Amino acid sequence: MTAFPPISPPDNLIRKQAEARQLQLTKPAGALGRLEQLGNWIAACQGACPPRAFARPRVVVFAGDHGVARTGVSAFPSEVTAQMVGNFLAGGAAVNAFATVAGASVRVVDIAVDGDTDASISAHKVRRSSGTITTEDALSQDEAEQAIQAGRDIADEEVDSGADLLIAGDMGIGNTTPAAVLIATLTNSEPVAVVGRGTGIDDAAWSRKTAAIRDAMRRARPVAKAPVTLLRVAAGADFAAMAGFLAQAAIRRTPVILDGVVVTAAALVAEDLAPGAKAWWVAGHRSTEPAHTLALRQLRLEPLVEFDMRLGEGSGALVALPVLHAAIATLAEMATFGDAGVTDKQ
Repeated sequence: MTAFPPISPPDNLIRKQAEARQLQLTKPAGALGRLEQLGNWIAACQGACPPRAFARPRVVVFAGDHGVARTGVSAFPSEVTAQMVGNFLAGGAAVNAFATVAGASVRVVDIAVDGDTDASISAHKVRRSSGTITTEDALSQDEAEQAIQAGRDIADEEVDSGADLLIAGDMGIGNTTPAAVLIATLTNSEPVAVVGRGTGIDDAAWSRKTAAIRDAMRRARPVAKAPVTLLRVAAGADFAAMAGFLAQAAIRRTPVILDGVVVTAAALVAEDLAPGAKAWWVAGHRSTEPAHTLALRQLRLEPLVEFDMRLGEGSGALVALPVLHAAIATLAEMATFGDAGVTDKQ
């Protein structure tokens, strides 16, 4: 695996131009709150003021199974992962519906589904399922590096095809358990502080999940400062691919909307792989999973919306995408005081 090069931040000179333009628009200074900050960030990411409307927002759903699901930490069996992949391809999932509304398109990639999938989505497949992280490594070293490279390659494929905004989505029964392990390990939190209800587990499953997170954290903590090793020991191929994808998006100077707890767990590792990558990300939403708040705090990202969602797939990020559309429209389409013949002085 090739090391990640230094990350260049969004263009600060363009950001300052955007800030100056905000003061000339027909509104009181700061009256649109965070929309103004978002518009300035998008302009800096694009290197253009005013910014352009997104021409090809793209969601990539990373699908993978996890051996830990067999320990009773989820409300659904692992077979649902492959079934949901079929649902994505048929256009019947929430991510498909939301993408249509938000003007985005959806791609599904099989990174570690425990079964055979169509050749059109399995070109980057690393293995069938990941190891049971409570008792064994999720991946071999070669598999971890292969998965990270797969994520980088997928980001390159999308940007080279014209994507100007990226969203990572996830699908994998049991994946909130490794997400909680990564977040607890990297934020120095205890298992009970990160365990959530995932797909809607009952109290008995919650207890099993807490124990699984505790056991996996014992294995993860000694390698917390080695991101590739951490992915190998305590995450899975889908997490490694998402981390590579998010880091590579920053290298390619392409903005990203982060989704929920699973994607944000991968983002924590991506920031360790490629320090500074988070300057290219915005948090779409805050899920009901307690670990998500800890991860966002670590990344110093404030969510755009909070609707008590916990689905994954990229759904929360897509709900937030129209907010970015509005932020762009503010800078690009509002008249200035001079254009409108409106006085900006009392």
